[in-house]
Amino acid sequence: MKYRLLFFGAISIVLAAGASWYICEAFHAEPAATATQTASPSSVQTVNGETVVTVSPDIQRASHIEVAPLAPITVQPDSPAWATVVDLQPLFDLRNRLASARADLDTLTAQAANSHTQYERSSVLFEDDRNVSQKSLQDAGAVMQADQAKLKSAKAAVSGLEATIRQQFGDALARASTNSSSDLFQRLLSGSTAVLRVTLPAGFNGGAPARITVDGVGGQSIAATKLSASPLADPSVQGSPWFYATDRALPVGTRTGAHVPTSAAASQMLVVPDAAVIWYGGQPWAYVQTAQDHFTRRYLPSGNESAHGILVTTGFHAGDRVVTQGAQLLLSEEQKPQGIGTACKDPPECDD
Repeated sequence: MKYRLLFFGAISIVLAAGASWYICEAFHAEPAATATQTASPSSVQTVNGETVVTVSPDIQRASHIEVAPLAPITVQPDSPAWATVVDLQPLFDLRNRLASARADLDTLTAQAANSHTQYERSSVLFEDDRNVSQKSLQDAGAVMQADQAKLKSAKAAVSGLEATIRQQFGDALARASTNSSSDLFQRLLSGSTAVLRVTLPAGFNGGAPARITVDGVGGQSIAATKLSASPLADPSVQGSPWFYATDRALPVGTRTGAHVPTSAAASQMLVVPDAAVIWYGGQPWAYVQTAQDHFTRRYLPSGNESAHGILVTTGFHAGDRVVTQGAQLLLSEEQKPQGIGTACKDPPECDD
C-alpha cells in the first residue's frame, strides 16, 4: 500500500509540472502571435508616388483576377457627330397618299383618253353632213375639256407629293418609297432598318463618307450606310445633315453619337479595353500589374473613347498587363482602411 501511494504521488507531481509548463508557454506565445499579426505589412503601400495594392497569387486565383497585355492597334482618326433616329411614319403616310394619287391619275388618264376619242368621233360625224347635232359635239367637247382639267390636276397632285417626299426625306428615300420593289423600303416597313439624320461638323472635309459608325445601346458600335443629303436640318445642331441607314431597329427620336472617318492617315495607338475600365471619383481608371503580386491604379484620359475601348498615349506602354477581371475588387481593397489592428488587446472586453 505504501509503494502504491508513492507511485500515484509521483505521477501527480509530473502531471502538475507538465500543466504548468504548457500554461507558461501558451501565455508567452499569445502576445508574440498578436505582435506578429499587428506588425504584418499592409496590403496597400505607396511606391514611387503610386499606390500599390499587394495581392498574393493564391488570392488572385481565388478571386478570379485576370490580366491581359496591351498591344498597339491601327486607329483611323474620326470626327464626332450627332445622330438622331428619324420618325418614318410621315414618309409612310406620304407614300400612301402618293399611291392613291397615282391610282386616281391612272383612272383620269384613261377617262381623258376616252372622252378625247369620243369628241373626235363626234367631230367627224358632225362634219360628215351633220350626222350628229352641234349640241352633241359641244357636249362631247365639254366632257373632254373637263376630263383633261381633272387629269392635269391629278398630275399636279402626284408631282406635289413626290416633291414633298424629296424635300422632307431626300432623294434616296424618295426613290425607295416610289418603287414598289425596293428592298430598302420593305426593310423600313418591317422595322428591321432605321434611318438616322447625322449632322456632320461644319467645315467637314472630304464630303460625307459612305459608311460611319454610331453608338448603340450599351456602347455597341453600329455600322451605318449613307443614303443621301437631308433637306431638313436638326435645329439644335449646326452642320451638314445627311441620312444614314442602319440594319438595326432603334427607338424613334433617340439621340446618339456618331463617328465619322476622316481623311487623316491611320496611326498605331494603345487601347485599354472596356473590360479593364473602372470608374472612381467620376473618372476612368485601370489597374496595371507591375509585379507578380503588385497592382497600380492609373488614370485614363477621357475623350478618347473608341469602339474598342479608351485610347491612351501616356501612362501606359505596350506589353503592360492590365486587369480585365477583378479590378473592382482591387479598388475595394485599396479603399479599405489600413493600419487597424484586428487582434483584441484587452481580452476581458472581447467577451461579447
